Amino acid sequence: MPKTRQQKEEAVQVLTKLFKDSSSVVFANYQGLTVPQVNELRDKMYEGNVTYVVAKKTLVNRAAKEAGYDINAKQFPGMLGIAFGMDDEIAPAKLLGEMTKNTSLTLEGGLFNGAVVTQDYVVKLSKLPGRTQLYGMFLNVINGPISGFVRALDAIRVKKEESEGSSASVVEAPLEVPVAENSNAEASDTTEESSKE
Repeated sequence: MPKTRQQKEEAVQVLTKLFKDSSSVVFANYQGLTVPQVNELRDKMYEGNVTYVVAKKTLVNRAAKEAGYDINAKQFPGMLGIAFGMDDEIAPAKLLGEMTKNTSLTLEGGLFNGAVVTQDYVVKLSKLPGRTQLYGMFLNVINGPISGFVRALDAIRVKKEESEGSSASVVEAPLEVPVAENSNAEASDTTEESSKE
């Protein structure tokens, strides 16, 4: 059933707001996806905090123009799906890029840092690590030298304890044994001498 004029206007308003509020936008051709694949796509988008919208190309053109972008959505082949990234700029390209591996979905182009970008650019973005992965890599880089330093300090501590333990036993053993023997010997000598008297 075709949309009414009011529904179209509402759709354009929603799309315009999404274009304005998003840090990145990726256009994809989802033609040929099965219902389970579409459901998987929507689930991944939801988990990645990415808004995914299917809209007519004429409405996309109007909304993009109102948001200040010069896009001709009619140039994209097939059926158009749009992923809007709010927090993570790479997430839309990354998530859609993962779907291209096992489905007929194709990346077509997008918007990044306020500029229109080509299909090749979006494909390259899809191969970059996501924000969470980048944070993990960054923490590994920072923690690497620190953890190495801590391990080195611990090795020095262990070596120092071992050397103190071995030198202490070498020093203590000779002192304890002769003292005990001499005191017993002296005690027995004095006892013998006193008994002879």
